[in-house]
Amino acid sequence: MSSRRLLKAAEAIREVVSLAIITELRDPRVQNVTVVGVEVTPDMREAKVLVSIMGTEAQQRTVLKGLQNSVGFLQSKIADRIETRYIPRLSFVMDEGVKKSVAVQQILEQIARERDGKPKTVQPGQEQLEDQIEHEIDEMLEDLDQQDDSNDDAPGGPRRKT
Repeated sequence: MSSRRLLKAAEAIREVVSLAIITELRDPRVQNVTVVGVEVTPDMREAKVLVSIMGTEAQQRTVLKGLQNSVGFLQSKIADRIETRYIPRLSFVMDEGVKKSVAVQQILEQIARERDGKPKTVQPGQEQLEDQIEHEIDEMLEDLDQQDDSNDDAPGGPRRKT
């Protein structure tokens, strides 16, 4: 199966599973779940469903157990809505991307609070270094502008940016 078809199938599975979890799944353990994505094997026999679950680690484990117990129901929903030779066997995996981005955001906020609370200390030579970096960035931007201008003058007009 082509990679484009696999991507379309994965997206369709994500939509069906996500909608079924929100509207049809009656398991009280399954709450605060977001289906982030789906990875499908090339033969479409297996699909890894990436989920983000809000809550403590114990709550996340409970939700994952509820999802694993609901696999048959969710696979039947996929079979009802998607025509494929095989209905993929689902497995649920925590997606740590959201958790990591929240942690990074907290670190950045902490740094900002620390900077606001303390006067800025300037290290010897720091201002010179900052000026030099700013100058180099300006030169790079000018070079890029000149390259863009030279592409506009090329035969056939400007090149399209992809």
